[in-house]
Amino acid sequence: MTYLPKPKFHHPDIETNELGFTHRDYEGPISTLCAGCGHDSISGAIIRACFELSIEPHRVAKLSGIGCSSKTPTYFLGQSHGFNTVHGRMPSVLTGANMANRDLLYLGVSGDGDSASIGFGQFAHAIRRGVNMVYIVENNGVYGLTKGQFSATSDKGSKSKKGVANRDTPIDLVAMALQLGATFVARSFSGDKGQLVPLIKAAIEHKGAAFIDCISPCVAFNNHEGSTKSFDYVRAHNAALNSLDFITGRAPITADYAPGSVEDVKLHDGTTIKLHKLAEDHDVRDKGAAISALHRIQARGEIATGLVYLDSDPDDLHANLNTIARPLNTLNDADIVPGVAALAKINAALR
Repeated sequence: MTYLPKPKFHHPDIETNELGFTHRDYEGPISTLCAGCGHDSISGAIIRACFELSIEPHRVAKLSGIGCSSKTPTYFLGQSHGFNTVHGRMPSVLTGANMANRDLLYLGVSGDGDSASIGFGQFAHAIRRGVNMVYIVENNGVYGLTKGQFSATSDKGSKSKKGVANRDTPIDLVAMALQLGATFVARSFSGDKGQLVPLIKAAIEHKGAAFIDCISPCVAFNNHEGSTKSFDYVRAHNAALNSLDFITGRAPITADYAPGSVEDVKLHDGTTIKLHKLAEDHDVRDKGAAISALHRIQARGEIATGLVYLDSDPDDLHANLNTIARPLNTLNDADIVPGVAALAKINAALR
């Protein structure tokens, strides 16, 4: 419960990062979600990624909408900026904050109801505009807060806890992100931190729209036989596209690229994702191949996880609009008031 304080004392030899922070410095209050909820595992992965990257907590802005998933920012990065928006509107609020201050790291946390239903249009426009952010959907295929209705990502034929089969075609947010122009697209599983942590680290370092769809089983309403988003089902049908590690730009590694060997995919800021290529026909730099792989693996009844697509030279919204580099709250009157002569010139150009 959030009213229970965490102990303030810790072992003097506890692990610290380059900034001298401990793992606890990236945590938040105790979670109020159901015990065993996959969302808490994702929170733990975010905490670990930020700890290992030695990110200053005050440099992070975490935003969410409404739903079980959107409660989770309370439980990580307690010293960071946070904003809980209304249902489905997180992407537009994040976009506005990013336009006002590009110096922060923007982390948007959403759910399958928040992004694939009421916020579907918001999700689409934030992705297509190339907002520099990490957008994580904690996808459990169910409306947990309202007791177990199917969501827009529920697979056709999957069954609810009461045994009712879903008849609607699901929305694949990974395929949508690819089509809309996201420059970093991945899918993972809340129960696989070995894959999820390096994906989050790479997404944070990526300078563009980075999207991660994370299958996160709901232990209360969608973890039963017949569900395609339960722990057992995802573990049994996980088709990993690659085995991932993350290497910072301070320690570049080179290797030849061939099936069964290792490829270093360099991000434009100099950081590197180290890929152990398992599938001979999957190239993370080929968007068409990525879309084909999603359909091919889905047709086998499996769930593709790992790094699906990466654009190594992305644009973001600030580059496209040629905005000022300084945060807007640091500008003074001389910066934002053009003056009579400049205003007359602007008006004359519009006549």
